[in-house]
Amino acid sequence: MTDRQKAILAAIVEQYAEIAAPVGSVTLAKLFGVSSATIRSEMARLEEMGYIIAPHTSAGRIPTDKGYRVYVNGITDAAMSELPSGLDRSARTIEAHVNSQGNKGDRAIRSAVDSLVELTGNMGFATIGRELYTNGISRLFSQPEYVSGQHIQSVARLIDNIEPWLREAAPNEPLNVFIGSENPIGKSSGATLIISKFRSPFSDASYIGVIGPTRQNYARTMHLVRRAGTMLEENL
Repeated sequence: MTDRQKAILAAIVEQYAEIAAPVGSVTLAKLFGVSSATIRSEMARLEEMGYIIAPHTSAGRIPTDKGYRVYVNGITDAAMSELPSGLDRSARTIEAHVNSQGNKGDRAIRSAVDSLVELTGNMGFATIGRELYTNGISRLFSQPEYVSGQHIQSVARLIDNIEPWLREAAPNEPLNVFIGSENPIGKSSGATLIISKFRSPFSDASYIGVIGPTRQNYARTMHLVRRAGTMLEENL
């Protein structure tokens, strides 16, 4: 993939996350300062490589799971640290809520989950010993992808199986991203799980994360989930 194709793919991912509609060549041509024909040629190549797809109802393109994976792999620590100041305010909101619970670990974890739900619009979850705490299912199902009901059963199956999912996937990094068909359960859900592993008084392998559509602001959500895990480990 050329640098320009990578940039076009990134633009499609980011535009689609913002407008929840397929991205057309005219929009991208304005963004890159080239002709629509040039963009269409590059988009055709990206489609041949399996990174984007054209929904049958639109001339625009949306990313595939493969395209999202390339994009997510390109999000570096440096890129996340250069995010807007508003993101720092969001991270401080989580920190304030966690700190307000003092040394009450279970309440601190629940508070962090609740904050992630409010800040990302996704469903949040965390392990507290043998208990799984969840919040924000209604927020998740209010996303445009799930209004038609097309993927609701598959997402619901994923939610019902979060605990065995965690045992099977055993995420072992401070930040883990499972995109769409990469999920061991709910492969057709069109959902992404972003998970942070952290140590707590309950377990050396505690988890906090969110479930949302594959269409989302990855850099922002990844940053907030990782910060939530880090804050909990430091405070608990």
